[in-house]
Parts: sequence; structure tokens; C-alpha cells
Amino acid sequence: MTRKKKSQAEGKPEAGGAQGRTEGTASALPIRGDAQAGQAPLVSVVIPVYNEEALVFGSVVELVARMAEFDFPYEILVCENGSRDKTREVAMALERKFPHVRLLHHPEPNYGAAMRMGILEARGKFVICDEIDILDVGFYRRSLEALVFDQCDFVVGSKLHSQSQDKRPFLRHVASLTITTMLRLSLGFKGTDTHGLKAFHRERLLPVVHRCIVDKDLFASEFVIRAERDQYRVIELPVEIVEKRKPAINLFKRVPNVLRNLAKLFIAIRVKG
Repeated sequence: MTRKKKSQAEGKPEAGGAQGRTEGTASALPIRGDAQAGQAPLVSVVIPVYNEEALVFGSVVELVARMAEFDFPYEILVCENGSRDKTREVAMALERKFPHVRLLHHPEPNYGAAMRMGILEARGKFVICDEIDILDVGFYRRSLEALVFDQCDFVVGSKLHSQSQDKRPFLRHVASLTITTMLRLSLGFKGTDTHGLKAFHRERLLPVVHRCIVDKDLFASEFVIRAERDQYRVIELPVEIVEKRKPAINLFKRVPNVLRNLAKLFIAIRVKG
């Protein structure tokens, strides 16, 4: 049975935690292993991608180089979903080039389904969900410190944390504020953000993943909110976000699906319980 925790802190890890440490040494993590020896990965990095032909190769190559800072086996799961460009072909080339990279394919453009697929296929004890235009290895280090020292079950990298630096265009920042406000009012969410960077203990959080009922843009929100409501230890860490390219899907085209899934979640969580 998955272990649940009764305490919860938002952005306040216990003494010795990871809050506020943007940089540090990989040796602070008490986890070791030869990443080249074919061991089962300790950490799985899940990255949904859609129409990212121009970004995926260089970003993953850079991430592989940065992962050399750590002394543990890992895998990078590139979760391509319904791309109409050559994203899948580029990801296949990355899979051939790097033994730590695996390509997963979902036939339809569906961010939430791609993330769920990656989490379910992950082999690591810890899972980090990242974005191809972020790839914040500093967040990996800080969140893994909190997880490895068992200070939490789930880490959310919040763009809206008081110490975060959100350097995206103003409209995208407002969109994040708007969806968080809607989640607070409709579902009783107590945190500041649900989208973007996440890290968690996979075995503990798998039951939550299986209970989620929506996909696309609100899967990540449902995942975080259900973990919070089930009294897992959820903490938030500040992040720095810089937009590297325009969103792959137009922001306003997402609104109808977000509203439909929000209504579905309201009925499931607040009405049916």
C-alpha cells in the first residue's frame, strides 16, 4: 500500500531542505551509481513534446551533458504526442545516440496523456516532469535533495512562488494566475501553481496518477490537487522561467477544453467526493 503523509508544507521544507538553493554540488545527494553501467535508473526525467523539431535535439543534448553532474543512473523519456513536424524522427535519432534516452509515442496531441504515459513507463524511483523549453537541472538537484532526505513526497516548481522569477510574456503570466485562481475557487486548491516542473516519489504517487480522470492541459493540475487532497507531503520550490519559444498550442485555443475538464473535475472532486 502506498504510504501517505499527514503533514504538508508549501514552500517550507524541513531543516536542511532544498528551499532557495539555486545551485549546489551533486555530491550533496546521497545516491550513487554508475550511469554508464546499464543499471536500472534511479531518476526518470519525463518530457512531453509536441511539434518541437527545432528545439528537441539541442535541448536534449544539453540536458545529457548537464546530467553528467550527477552520480546516479538516470533515463530521459521524450514523450512525443501527435507532432506534425519531424519531432518524432529527431527524437528517434536522440534515442539511437544516447543510451539514457527513450522515445515514447502517443498518436494524438495530448500533453496530459503524454505526461501520464511517461510516468507509467518510467523505471526510476524518482520522477521529474520537465518541459523541453525549461530543463532546469538546478530544480532537479533541489527537489531530489528534498525527496531523497524524505522531507516530502511531491515537489512542485512554482512559477508563482513569491521567490520565483517568471520572465515569460505578461499574458502567459496572467494566464497562470487565472488558472490558479480558478482551481482555488472551484476545487479548493491551496498551492500557487500546478503546471510546469514537478518531482515525486513514483511508487507513492502512482495511485494518484491512476485516479486522475482528465488529460490534456488539466492532467497536471488534477495530479497536484489530488495529491494535496490525499494529504501527501507537497512542497513548492521557486523557479526561474524564461520563454525560449512561443507556446506550441495557441493559448486561447486551450480555453474550451480547460473549462470542460474543470467542470468535470468539479463534479468528480467537490460533488461526488
